[in-house]
Amino acid sequence: MTVLVAIECPHCHSTEVTKYGRSPIGKQRYCCQNENCPYRTFVLTQTYPRRTREVKQQIVEMTLNGSGVRDIARVLHISPTTVIQELKKTHSPQASEPKTSTAAKT
Repeated sequence: MTVLVAIECPHCHSTEVTKYGRSPIGKQRYCCQNENCPYRTFVLTQTYPRRTREVKQQIVEMTLNGSGVRDIARVLHISPTTVIQELKKTHSPQASEPKTSTAAKT
């Protein structure tokens, strides 16, 4: 008895996916056949957990709740350096707003 599992591209959500060999550590690699897909190849199971969107979201949420870098790293089982790098990539909405000075208006 065979079971077919539909593989979906994590970037464009297309189901037109073919096998594309193995990664250097032995994980199955897939190739998206959609021409408009920004990334053509992908692996379903990441080796390092930092790469998942859920972990990235948890880093941001824990930071907003006041957790320190070392606390986040310990809870999520990732490196403190990884937490810092991810926080540098994340842009806060307050940082992108232009600052206006009210003292110069007279």
